[in-house]
Amino acid sequence: MPRVDQNVIDAVEISIFASLFSALCEEMGAALMLSAFSPNIKERRDFSTALFSPEGRLVAQAAHIPVHLGSMGFALRGVLGALELGPGDMAVLNDPYLGGTHLPDITVVAPVHAGGRLAGYVANRAHHSDIGGRTAGSMGTATCLTDEGLVIGPTRLVKAGTIVSPAFDAILAAVRTPDERAGDLQAQIAANRTGARRLAELCAREGSDRATEAMQAVLDHGRRVALATLGCFPPGSYSAEDFLDDDGLGLTDIPIRCRVTLSPDRFVADFTGTAPQVPGNLNAVFPVTFAAVAYCFRCLMPPRTPSSAGCFEPLEVLVPAGCLLNPERPAAVAAGNVETSQRIVDTVLLALSRALPDRVPAASSGSMNNFAFTGVDPASGQPFSYYETIAGGMGARPGAAGLDAVHTHMTNTLNTPVEALELAYPVRVTRYQVRRGSGGRGRHTGGNGVVREIEVLCDAELSISSERRRRAPYGLAGGQPGRPGANYLIAHGRRRRLPGKLSGPWRPGERLRLETPGGGGFGRAPARRTRTRQEP
Repeated sequence: MPRVDQNVIDAVEISIFASLFSALCEEMGAALMLSAFSPNIKERRDFSTALFSPEGRLVAQAAHIPVHLGSMGFALRGVLGALELGPGDMAVLNDPYLGGTHLPDITVVAPVHAGGRLAGYVANRAHHSDIGGRTAGSMGTATCLTDEGLVIGPTRLVKAGTIVSPAFDAILAAVRTPDERAGDLQAQIAANRTGARRLAELCAREGSDRATEAMQAVLDHGRRVALATLGCFPPGSYSAEDFLDDDGLGLTDIPIRCRVTLSPDRFVADFTGTAPQVPGNLNAVFPVTFAAVAYCFRCLMPPRTPSSAGCFEPLEVLVPAGCLLNPERPAAVAAGNVETSQRIVDTVLLALSRALPDRVPAASSGSMNNFAFTGVDPASGQPFSYYETIAGGMGARPGAAGLDAVHTHMTNTLNTPVEALELAYPVRVTRYQVRRGSGGRGRHTGGNGVVREIEVLCDAELSISSERRRRAPYGLAGGQPGRPGANYLIAHGRRRRLPGKLSGPWRPGERLRLETPGGGGFGRAPARRTRTRQEP
């Protein structure tokens, strides 16, 4: 009988190890969710967790936020390029130009040592509802990165298992809600400790060498799947163009142009011709752009493919420096992460629809419909800060209608339940329903958006960052576009339409009403039958 090499990782073991690595990330996410203080993390689950190899390559991730996960590897490289992390250390970073996405997204990275050697890295990224700055939720209109909040370069947050007080305190001193930020940061630290413990246990059980080999096997498997997927595509170049409504400071109809070139071994997305960086905060740093393209590519792979850096080896993203999608410091970027990322996806998918008309859906709502408010609760005297993204309609698919009232593409969060929102903040939810008729007509109808109406009970500061208020989500194959969104302020019995982006005061008794876009339709709708009247 031939001897079996115990060092070889076969296909069954790859599946088992991939599941183990993914489960580790899911447990990290559970620890973060259950121990966080803010509703944004605890209820909406606006966070992501990941595992990296000793070389810093993404091995596994939980099914969390695509814009976080596709960009977190850049943050790890930013940290490792600046700091040497030892056992029990953790680093923190949010600088978008060093691997972050936008300032409210804080990344915490930890090395994992097992058997006296580096076994890998665990990391998590969570959206904090405030990181300082001039506007509510650190998400309002701005022209400079430092106006958006505290910029954290690679900083040692934990040293040999103990929190570094000066670094921790410096973050808390810059924000409006230090108690909540402290709780959320400690939850992020706890999540990394959970992941580190599980990876160390795996190394002790299987052996460190075996665990490292398994990581490499998962990465190699991802590359094989990516190449097999590319082999099913028609080679060629396919172009598309889409537009952002405005940057909130007067610049409108901002183009994003993309040429996708497919070959048996490469997926190239070239954004030459896209608008230069803008004065407002719609600029998306390169990690966000890469994450959006990686998401589109990943969606074309078999559904159960483990997401790893191997999946993205054939991917090449070309963006000119100083472009909207690769801005230069200190351009403001808060909405680039949440709004521009969605339009990148819309543009790339539109290009891919030329090559794969039976695979690509119509445009979804195309906006995260960001809404934030800040103030001081008169009952308790405590400051508060809240942030949420609001669902919209999913684009219709080649074989099915779009879904109503869901988060799509670069966001994967939940809503904040009405009860949780009213319990935590001085607000009252007066309307929350599906926005009927907002999905585009077609052979398959686009999903409907939502209506969310909230009344504030005390003085507050408000920020809105939304898109698809002027330009509708496109339909495909003859399907009609979805209905654009709309924002309103209702006060003293009158309803006033608001722009897509604003920051300003919010007075007691005023109601903010956000109507989110519907998804585009797919295919031509059947002709409506008309009844003819017969003469007696």
